[in-house]
Amino acid sequence: MGRKKLEIKPIENKSSRQVTFSKRRNGLIEKARQLSVLCDASVALLVVSASRKLYSFSSGDNLVKILDRYGKQHGDDLKALDRQSKALDCGSHHELLELVESKLEESNVDNVSVGSLVQLEEHLENALSVTRARKTELMLKLVENLKEKEKLLEEENHVLASQ
Repeated sequence: MGRKKLEIKPIENKSSRQVTFSKRRNGLIEKARQLSVLCDASVALLVVSASRKLYSFSSGDNLVKILDRYGKQHGDDLKALDRQSKALDCGSHHELLELVESKLEESNVDNVSVGSLVQLEEHLENALSVTRARKTELMLKLVENLKEKEKLLEEENHVLASQ
């Protein structure tokens, strides 16, 4: 007998949500491990919980090495999106949100054209891609800083070990 199809929606009960998160996180890590073993692939997995706790998994290669490789391969994309983000200032994001709110007010919904909604969607997707690019850039900078700290700590460890 098959399993019931689960509707994907936020879980309201906090304890049930935490249990589901833990189980699914462990399942996701197991799938990443299987992918790594079966396909001889380098896999890096980062999961951040609602309480901002970080969980990570990396196969064979060090997590930092995998993220470095990603940064090198997608550096051009990140630079292009960074230029885009500099072109759009914070005020434009606020203006965009105000525009969306005004277009979607209950009394105004019947007067909104499909073209207008499509244009709003494109603006939102563009703002989202710029935001994601900035987040990725900040994460890569953080990884760089952590690598530098790791090197310094290793050097300090060697000095202490030699004493």
